[in-house]
Formats: sequence, C-alpha cells, structure tokens
Amino acid sequence: MDLAPFKSFAQQLADVSGERIRGIWETDDLGLEFKEDNTPVTRADREAEELMRAMIKKRFPDHGIIAEEFGNENEDAEFVWILDPIDGTKSFMSHVPLFGTLIGLLRNGEPILGLINQPILRQCLIGDNETTTLNGKIVKARPQLEIEKSILLTTDPNLIEMTDDIPGLKKLVQSVYLRRTWGDCYGYLLVATGRADIMIDPILAPWDLLPLVPVIRGAGAMITDWQGQAPNLHNVTSAVAAHPYLHQEVIHALRKS
Repeated sequence: MDLAPFKSFAQQLADVSGERIRGIWETDDLGLEFKEDNTPVTRADREAEELMRAMIKKRFPDHGIIAEEFGNENEDAEFVWILDPIDGTKSFMSHVPLFGTLIGLLRNGEPILGLINQPILRQCLIGDNETTTLNGKIVKARPQLEIEKSILLTTDPNLIEMTDDIPGLKKLVQSVYLRRTWGDCYGYLLVATGRADIMIDPILAPWDLLPLVPVIRGAGAMITDWQGQAPNLHNVTSAVAAHPYLHQEVIHALRKS
C-alpha cells in the first residue's frame, strides 16, 4: 500500500507537536506533576498530545488512537495511531535534549509506520519497515560482526544492576566494548543511524515500543522482545534492537538467563 500520505501526515504531527514542545522547553513553566504511579508528566506532554489527537481526528476520523496521556479511542480500528508526546520526560524536565516524540501507525495491530522526532536536536527519523530516513536522508544500522567491539545502550541504569539475577545478561554486558545509558528513543535512533549497535529495554509500553519497529526494521536492523518474538499490539513487553549479525547473539545470551 502507498504510505506516502501517512508519512506526510506523520511529519505534520511531528512538526506541530515539536513546535509546541520547543516553546514550553524555552520557558520555566513546565507544569510538572506526578501521576499515580509516580512517573512525571509535564504541560508539554499533555499539550503536544492534545494537538496531535485533534489533527488525527480531523484528518482520519475513522482511525483509532492509543496514547500515553489521554488514553485510547477506537483502538480496534483497522488503522490506529500510537503516540508518545515526550519519550524521556525525565530528560525533558531536566533540560537534557535527548528526549523525543514517538508517532506510529498500526494496521490491524501490526506496525507499518514509525517516527522518532527530537524537537531540540531537530532530528526526525521516519521508517516504514523497508526504508528509514533521517531528515530525508536514508540511514542504515552498521553491520557490526563482533560483540566485543559493540556499543550497548539501555534506558535504565538499573538494568546493569539486574545482571546478578540474569546470568546471560551479565555476560553480555561484560563482553561489549562500551555500555551507556543513552536511553529512551534516542538509543534506538543511534542504532538505526549506525552510531550504536545494541539497544535493550526490559519493560516497555505500547507507545514506547511500537513506533520504533518500522524505524529499526527500515534501517536494516531487527527488533524483538527478549524471547525473539516480533512486537505488535498483542505483544508488547521488552525490546532488543540490533543489526541481524548481533541480534541473534544477544537473544541467545538472554535466553540463557
């Protein structure tokens, strides 16, 4: 199917939400609050999502929406948009510019389009499972062959502390060349653009994960859960993103856990 109209619209969503996020970023009025689960949320999270939801309802009234801040609408529709207005709210509230906006499109529960937009760094990555572009230029994951020369990223530094309980993960973490917590969507952007090799996360929500899938695949890399299963609306748990040369080795290590 022709995804060009959806890509163009996703870019519009990114542009409009990015402008609002930048405007709030430049002020001291972040409107910081904490949800019932003690995770932070800001005025930018809410306002950016409201803008995108309104645009989707106007352009595609029959489409569904699954989003972090204001819940789900018509999630059983053939086409469903997945929104995370700010992936990396803790970075945003600390004025660290590594956060991003995640926008995805599902068809019958399967990810067909994904976008990572970094409003402050002005990097926009769009993928459709076959091709991924960064600001309009095609990008590829790098074909790293050796785990010992690879860069491994994760969002939560506590993952490293988990290694005592997960022997396979402990061995993996100890064997890579470099490990860093350049996390949230920024880590997946680095894998897709060939600047890092492995990104792993133990727990993700649908809006954290599903928009990433077409981006990673379009860059020639693989993304699955820790058991090697493909993510979709009915399988959202953990994530491993890496070039195929390394992906199976990482999954094998995790399965030893």
